[in-house]
Amino acid sequence: MVAPMKGQVCVVTGASRGIGRGVALQLCQAGATVYITGRNLDTLRATAQEAQSLGGRCIPVVCDSSQESEVKSLFEQVAREQKGRLDVLVNNAFAGVQAILDTNNKPFWECPASVWDDINNVGLRGHYFCSVYGARLMVPAGKGLIVVISSPGGLQHMFNVPYGVGKAACDRLAADCAYELRRHGVSYVSLWPGLVQTESVKDFMAKEEQPEDPLFKKMKPDFSSAESTEMSGKCVVALATDPKILSLSGKVLPSCDLARRYGLKDVDGRPVQDYFSLGYALSQVSNLGWLNSYLPGFLRVPKWIVTLYTSKF
Repeated sequence: MVAPMKGQVCVVTGASRGIGRGVALQLCQAGATVYITGRNLDTLRATAQEAQSLGGRCIPVVCDSSQESEVKSLFEQVAREQKGRLDVLVNNAFAGVQAILDTNNKPFWECPASVWDDINNVGLRGHYFCSVYGARLMVPAGKGLIVVISSPGGLQHMFNVPYGVGKAACDRLAADCAYELRRHGVSYVSLWPGLVQTESVKDFMAKEEQPEDPLFKKMKPDFSSAESTEMSGKCVVALATDPKILSLSGKVLPSCDLARRYGLKDVDGRPVQDYFSLGYALSQVSNLGWLNSYLPGFLRVPKWIVTLYTSKF
């Protein structure tokens, strides 16, 4: 069995469930030693056991990413046990899903102000903590890759104000950290998965009382073709094994673009939904959705149009 990441050391935050778990599974399958974090040891151990059955080695570490002391302790453990080596850090921890569902379709002034911390204390502040301590191991080695899990919510309004601001900040975190890390040979990218079939989203979609919910109506048409949690992991493995990764440093990398770049398909063999395709864009417009079936997949919305559409100037 090919193990392209054998001998490499990785850290994946928030890996008990969802995208973090999917990334950990794929990294272990690629042969890496993977430290996974979360706040519940039992669920971490379950993920670690499943990941190790695929190959590599998986080490669960209880760590609350909102607490700098716990983040510092995590990277001290990695440095101690791996002789200072760290090849890949995936900043994925996010504690705001329930807050998003609880405040769905409410304007920011009608939501508790604490929603900001619910979404961004772990999902942004914690990413910065991990980036600081992770970079301290990578810079002396002159190599490494840091990935922050973001979303198109950083480009246009999605869910609520704190979510959009946080994701835009994640993209900027990648860009600015990459600027300072480049001369040290360390890469930093922002990964945008598409709609993902996480456990939380599956539970939400399965609730019988949701049919009139605007969020439910928006997500339902695309949910059957949504990405598995492991698709993000396949993207991370591809990036980590790309000898030209530094050329991508600082960029926002949608999963559909990476699928095209590296020839990736989802774990069940499905193609990755291209949310930059012209057909998909038209499908989001109710009176033009019928055109989707007539347009070839290679017709895409140019990125410069997306940039102009969302320009702040």
